[in-house]
Amino acid sequence: MQAEISLRLVAPRLSAEAEWREFLTHGNPGLQRLRALFRRVPEDPRCVSCCAPFKGPVAPLFRALGFTRFDKNPRWCANCFGHLVKHQIGGAVVEISMLFADVRGSTPMAESMAPTQFHTIIDRFYAEGTRALIAHDALIERFMGDQIVAYFVPSFAGAAHARRAIDAGLALLEATGHGDPGGPWIPVGVGVHTGDAFVGTVGDPRQVVNFTALGDAVNLGARLASAAIDGALVVSEASASLGGLPKDAGDRRSVSVKGKHDAIAVRVLTVAASKAILQSAR
Repeated sequence: MQAEISLRLVAPRLSAEAEWREFLTHGNPGLQRLRALFRRVPEDPRCVSCCAPFKGPVAPLFRALGFTRFDKNPRWCANCFGHLVKHQIGGAVVEISMLFADVRGSTPMAESMAPTQFHTIIDRFYAEGTRALIAHDALIERFMGDQIVAYFVPSFAGAAHARRAIDAGLALLEATGHGDPGGPWIPVGVGVHTGDAFVGTVGDPRQVVNFTALGDAVNLGARLASAAIDGALVVSEASASLGGLPKDAGDRRSVSVKGKHDAIAVRVLTVAASKAILQSAR
């Protein structure tokens, strides 16, 4: 109920697709109008979008109204995101950036250790990767076997979502030990791509509904991650250009990926080679 109340502040009433597009590019309009009011309520930490408090004397009331931490990124509240996912099946085509992070050689790794040991290292990969992605305003779409998938949507990551995705990819590699003198504690390759995708919900609302992104751009992002060797961040030129990467950042290459007739222009970045260049360009 509370989510519907917040969205009634939007006028005139938008079509379902237009409402999704507005939300994905600018956020929940109703709650944005309440931001100044919520900001006066103690205390931090609070939702980075609508400023609803997660702690403090009135936090239990806010939680009862649905302002709990959002499961795909706890820096936001569920009400800033949940209305459309729960009540408005569908979505819209918008430009987003996508990040796919794969553990390299997970099959032989699993064969070389006990199942509990393999679980421990993959669980650590999920935990460290999630922390790096959340810090860069990603929406964690899913964990899948040895892979983390995250989307950088304009309403959450801002207009500079391509750069946020690139920085998140490097942060994830750094968190897994790439660039350390002793080497990584788990081998990881990352792919980042920016493009138009259908972003919204799929499934049967009477059973299971999932938030996701679909389209050729999403498939290409996954293919780039598959092409990334251990310790490499493969960034499409689309993301590099929109993300404002300096001309000398990364090794320019063309890679062939499954399902694409033409080679894809990319930049290949590593933590050690990229950190100084990217910091000096800020």
